[in-house]
Amino acid sequence: MNLPDLAREAFGHYRRGDFKGAEAAARRALTLAPHDPNLLQLLAAVLVAQRRPGEAVDVLERAIAATSATGEILYNLGTALAMAGRHEEAAQRLEQACAARPRDPDCRNNLGLALLAARRYAEAAAAFARALELRPGWPVAHYNKGRAAASLGRHQEAVDNYSRAIGNGTGVPAELMLDMGYSLQELKRTAEALASYERAIALKPAFAEAYNNRGNVLLQLKRPAEALASYDRAVALKPGYAEAYNGRGIALVQLDRASEALASYDRAIALKPDYADAHHCRGNILSDLRRLDEALASYGRAIAIRPEASASLAAFVYVALGICDWPAVERARAPLLESCRRPTFTGACFPVLAITDDLSVQQAAAQNFVRNNAIAVAQPPRPKRAAADGKLRIGYVSADFKNHPVAHLIAELIEVHDRARFVITGFSAGADDRSPMRARLGRAFDAFVDVRSMSDERFGEAVRKAQIDILVDLGGHTHDSRILALAGRPAPVQVTYLGYPATCGAPFIDYAIVDKFVVADGEEKLFTEQLVYLPDCYQANDRKRPVAERTPSRSECGLPEGGFVFCCFNHPNKIGPHVFDVWMRILTAVPDSVLWLLQANAWAPGNLRREAQARGVDPARLIFAPMKDLADHLARVRLADLFLDTWPYNAHTTASDALWVGLPVLTYAGKSFAARVAGSLLNAIRMPELVTRSAGDYEALAVKLATTPGAAGALAAKLRANDGSAPLFDTDRFRRHIEAAYTHMWDRHQRGEKPESFAVEPIR
Repeated sequence: MNLPDLAREAFGHYRRGDFKGAEAAARRALTLAPHDPNLLQLLAAVLVAQRRPGEAVDVLERAIAATSATGEILYNLGTALAMAGRHEEAAQRLEQACAARPRDPDCRNNLGLALLAARRYAEAAAAFARALELRPGWPVAHYNKGRAAASLGRHQEAVDNYSRAIGNGTGVPAELMLDMGYSLQELKRTAEALASYERAIALKPAFAEAYNNRGNVLLQLKRPAEALASYDRAVALKPGYAEAYNGRGIALVQLDRASEALASYDRAIALKPDYADAHHCRGNILSDLRRLDEALASYGRAIAIRPEASASLAAFVYVALGICDWPAVERARAPLLESCRRPTFTGACFPVLAITDDLSVQQAAAQNFVRNNAIAVAQPPRPKRAAADGKLRIGYVSADFKNHPVAHLIAELIEVHDRARFVITGFSAGADDRSPMRARLGRAFDAFVDVRSMSDERFGEAVRKAQIDILVDLGGHTHDSRILALAGRPAPVQVTYLGYPATCGAPFIDYAIVDKFVVADGEEKLFTEQLVYLPDCYQANDRKRPVAERTPSRSECGLPEGGFVFCCFNHPNKIGPHVFDVWMRILTAVPDSVLWLLQANAWAPGNLRREAQARGVDPARLIFAPMKDLADHLARVRLADLFLDTWPYNAHTTASDALWVGLPVLTYAGKSFAARVAGSLLNAIRMPELVTRSAGDYEALAVKLATTPGAAGALAAKLRANDGSAPLFDTDRFRRHIEAAYTHMWDRHQRGEKPESFAVEPIR
């Protein structure tokens, strides 16, 4: 057969889809004309059709060597290189093709795809834009331009392009709806994202990625049972889908199925050992299960894989602080503080308060966290005054309405609020621990609403249904807090108070309740909220906190009958090496003294004893108190002689507990809110002599009080004398002050005035 006949045969097979026949005929023809560019391009096209792009590249390189590098050959070569995964080379060849074919939109689109695959997103977006100039309204180019914009984090631009692709296209691919959903989710438009994923599934029922992303958005909407079903469908369609196993684990955690969640995370890691998110989530569940050493190891692996992961850094530091593994804290401290200032910060803010009293770092962490996590849920406009009875409706929201320090402080305030002027509603975002405190709070509120499983939207509806005028968040950036649910402004006035001693960095929080001591002069500029200064102390207190009738003996508590007993019942995550250095010097200077600490977990005592020995102090001088219920704990606290505070995170509830039972507290007041709380308490109970301004003064005063006969006893006697007359434990006085604050906030709102800082005048 001659060359023309072989060529016709090859092209005929190709047009009919008989690629093997076309390849055979083309190769026979090339034996007669080995440099024919048309035959070489035909053979390359046949090889591409058979998914053999590497061989096609070799053939097209022969074509270029045999003739000039025409735009057509360069275009085909670039396309084959892209199929072979050689994206940088593909982009180079397609750029050459576009120079030769400047009016070809297909060439620009393929160049954009190669650049997109090479992660050169800005250049890809420009290529797709040029394609659209050449072919306006082209759905394919709009879709691809949207993908480039999403890769650049420009999700609104992505959504706009996806919408144009949908509007201009005759058929909408499921992949477009998947990408649309992702960008909508990044824009916090969760309901629209869910609709996009469901449309993708309708278009392509076996679309595992769409089921996975649908699960992700259902988690955001607090619908974990539906999310779990979606993830299960994803792994059924794609058994090796690590991301779906990880999402499945998160859903199981929200459904309180911890052991199954751990197994799902383990499966994700087995499928993808370098999956940082799965290691992080595994750390979370191990932390919840109190397997803290394993949790620390999981967070460490997440950081090793992705060193810049702020969430893993924060979690690692928090667990390491809790078990007093200070070398681990030191390794992660600087990276965590550096990450706080990055716009991408998504880590927990609470651990930051324990490692620095730099308010600018605390503010940056909070603002970045809120910016990256808040989902604004649109709320319909609310009448200025819906209540017919004229009473101001105050809502308190917390995950800690249970046996928790926040509840121990605020319970009596809830009980004594003036019901002639206020209606008080509790919104509980935490689990019911069946404790007496939970039952007490349930009785104290006029209405008690369980919002734990509610989406942000439903939470907002519950607040609106209760006609709340002022919503007071008691959690801030603490575990299980719902502060981000306030992003949609379900209440006209929104306040942060008590649970988080720092700025929340949230533009939707109007006021923070503080006092003139906890926020030092000049530091107010580092709060995003307007500040409300209460006249005595910002902290509420409960005069009904129970104390067991019987005080145990020192020997029953493992304490020496003689000798000075220093104590600190703060959680060990507040104890750092700088504090411990001072404590050990105090013990060294006070013979026969001991330090009595809380045993909050199984690891901290051993680590602290090793640290004591390294500082030349007998580890036996550290005595650990097991956890007890509040009444029995407060009874034993009276056995100590002096409470030694921590910094930069002071004792808060533990300080007021000590003062309540007559135990003097020695503190060092730092710069931040968290570092000045104990000082505020001491001023409010008229014991300012126990507030020091440096670590050196703190150390010297501790030694002086322990070595001067009668000094500590005299302080305790003064404290007991002040107990009945000082403002700290005068709950009714505190109630009048905070109610005056609420009234002033509301009056400003009713007058249409913006929130503004103010001080409440003392009420005598």
